[in-house]
Amino acid sequence: MSQVTQEQGSLSGVAVSPGRASGPVVRVAEPLGAPPSTPAPPDPAAEAARIEPAAQLVAARLEKQAVTATGEAATILQTTAAMAADPTLVSQAENLVKTERLPAARAVHQAAEGFAEMLAAAGGYMAERVRDIHDIRDRIIAELLGLAPPGVPELAGPSVLVARDLAPADTAGLDPAKVLALVTEEGGPTSHTAILARALGIPAVVAVRGLLAFDAEALVVDGDTGEVGLADASAPVLAATTGGPAEWNGTGVTADGHRVKVLGNVGSAADAQAAADAGAEGVGLFRTEFCYLDASTEPTVEAQRAAYTAVLAPFKGKPVIVRTLDAGADKPLAFLSPDTEPNPALGVRGLRIAFDRPEILDRQLEAIALAARDSGAEVSVMAPMVATAAEAAWFAERVHAAGIARAGVMIEIPAAALAAREILDAVDFVSIGTNDLAQYTFAADRQLGAVAALNDPWQPALLRLIALIGKAAAETGKPAGVCGEAAADPHLARVLAGLGLTSLSMNAAAVRAVGASLAAVTLEECEEAAAAALAAADPAKARQAVKAR
Repeated sequence: MSQVTQEQGSLSGVAVSPGRASGPVVRVAEPLGAPPSTPAPPDPAAEAARIEPAAQLVAARLEKQAVTATGEAATILQTTAAMAADPTLVSQAENLVKTERLPAARAVHQAAEGFAEMLAAAGGYMAERVRDIHDIRDRIIAELLGLAPPGVPELAGPSVLVARDLAPADTAGLDPAKVLALVTEEGGPTSHTAILARALGIPAVVAVRGLLAFDAEALVVDGDTGEVGLADASAPVLAATTGGPAEWNGTGVTADGHRVKVLGNVGSAADAQAAADAGAEGVGLFRTEFCYLDASTEPTVEAQRAAYTAVLAPFKGKPVIVRTLDAGADKPLAFLSPDTEPNPALGVRGLRIAFDRPEILDRQLEAIALAARDSGAEVSVMAPMVATAAEAAWFAERVHAAGIARAGVMIEIPAAALAAREILDAVDFVSIGTNDLAQYTFAADRQLGAVAALNDPWQPALLRLIALIGKAAAETGKPAGVCGEAAADPHLARVLAGLGLTSLSMNAAAVRAVGASLAAVTLEECEEAAAAALAAADPAKARQAVKAR
C-alpha cells in the first residue's frame, strides 16, 4: 500500500505504463457532486423535456472526438457516446422528474446511479463500465446546469496530470505531446487509464494513496517502478522516455524460434477491427456480453449469429476463442430472472448459470457455430468461471454436441489453477483470466483503488499459480494462454512465456509492443526472467529482478 511520505518527497503506487517523465502538475477537477433535489420544477413535463437534448449534445461532442481518434481511443469514445444517448437512461431520468418532481439534473444523477450500482455489483468486466456511467452522468448534468463539462483542462504546455481518477473518454482524448505522465489516486492495473496510457506511450502510475493531499508544483513519475516524487518546479521538463515505437514482423515468436501467439481481446466489431489492424494473429478472448446487455429478452439465435459474425469477420482463416456468456444473478440481464445474492462476485455467474439454464448456453453455442461457418474464422469456445474438472467436462460435452471442435475453459479461480492438470485432461485448452484470478487470490476487488496494489499482475503469488498452469500444459501437451491485462505488459509477457504459456491475448494497443518484446529475447532468457520473478518477495522486486536481466 502506498503512503504519503511528504518529508521524503515521494509516494508510490501501481506502475501501469512504462517510462519516466517529470514536469509541472496540472490537477484534474473533482467530479461533480450530487445536484440538489429541490426546488421542485413548476412544470415537470417541460423540465423532463430538457434531458434528452442535453444527452444528445453530450453524445455529439463525444462522437466528434471519436472521429479524430484512432484504435482503442476511438472505440472508447464511440462507446461512451452511445451510453450518453442511451434511451433507457434518458427515459428513467424523465420518469423521475414527472413522478417525483425532481429537477432534471438530480433525476439524471439518480437514474445513472441505479445503472452504476448494478454494474458495480456485477464485478469483473461489467464493473469496469461504472466509470463510464459516472462520466456521462456528470457531462449531462453539467449541460443541464450550464456548467463547463468535467474533464481534463486545456493544457498550456507539457504537464503531469494528477487526478482522483480519469474517465475513459478523458483518457482517450489526451494529447501525448502535452501529457508527460498520468498519476491517479484511484484506479487499478485493468482500468482504462492504464490501457490507454500504454497505447499512447505515456508513463502512468495509479492507486497512489494520498496523492491528492500531496502538495507539489512538479512531479517526477516512474511508470516502471510506480514511484512518484517531488521535482524542482524550475528544472527543465523531462519528456517521457519509453523506448520508442515497437518494430515487429507480425509473428509471435522468440528470437530463437519458440512460438508464442500474440492475440487480441475484443468485445465488439470495432474492437475486432482494431485488433486486426494492430496485427493480432487472432483473438484470444471474444467477450460476447455485448449481445445481451441491453436485451429485455434473450437474443434469438439469428440475432446472435449476425452479431458474432460481424466480430469474427476480420479474422477469416485465423483462430478466435469465443467466451460464452459471462453473466449471472448479479448482472442486469432481465431475461435471467436473477435472485438477490449477498455476495454476487461469489454467486451464480459465468458457467454456473448454464447448470440451471442449459438451454441458454445451447442456443448461444448454436449461434457461435453458425457464425463460425459464416465468417470462416477458426473458432474455439471457452467457458468462464470454471472451478472443477467435472464442470469443464460438462461444458466440453455440450460444445462438441453443438458441432464445435475445440472446447476450453478460463482459469480465473484459484481452485482451477490448482486442478489445472485434471481440467486440461477434460478440455482442449485453457486461458488464464489474470484480472479475476488475482482478485480471487488476494480477496481484493479489482475496481477498488485502496487494494489495487494487491491486484498487481507482477505479484509473485499470482505468478506461482500461473506457473502451475504452465507446467500442467507442458505435461499434457495442450495450449495454455493468458487473456488478462497481464499479457499487455511487454516485460511481463516475457515472464509469462518463460512460465510455459503458449499464447498471450491483449487489447489492440499492446499487440505490437508485446510481439516486439518477445522477438528480442530467447526462450532461455524468458525462463530465466520467470525464475527471477517467481523468487521475488513482492511485485516491485519482481520487476527489478526482470529488468536487471
